Formats: sequence, C-alpha cells, structure tokens
Amino acid sequence: MTKEEVVVMRNKILQGIELAYQRLLIEKQKDDSDLVFSHNGKIVAIKASDLIKKNQEKEGVQKT
Repeated sequence: MTKEEVVVMRNKILQGIELAYQRLLIEKQKDDSDLVFSHNGKIVAIKASDLIKKNQEKEGVQKT
C-alpha cells in the first residue's frame, strides 16, 4: 500500500469508529442506560444522555 492508500484507509477506519460510537450513544440513550468508563484508574458510569449533551456543548464551543 502506498502512503496515500494508508491515509485513506486510516480515515475510513476512524470514521467507522466514530459512527459506531454515535450509534452506541443513541441506543443507550433510548434505553436510558449508562456507559461505563475507566478514568484515572476509577470506574465511572455516565448516563448516555449526559454524554450526548456534553458532546454537543463541546462541538458548539469548537465551532465558534
């Protein structure tokens, strides 16, 4: 594979990961479920709806 092909493949993989994550958030929000993460060695549960709100706020700040 050439460097360009690797870059294209990498971008497609990253887009797929982002799409899967967004779909996961939407499904968890429908069920009013939590997502569980590890943060600094501690287990943290966050409501999907709260995480979506944070992401939207973050995107709003980045666009301005």
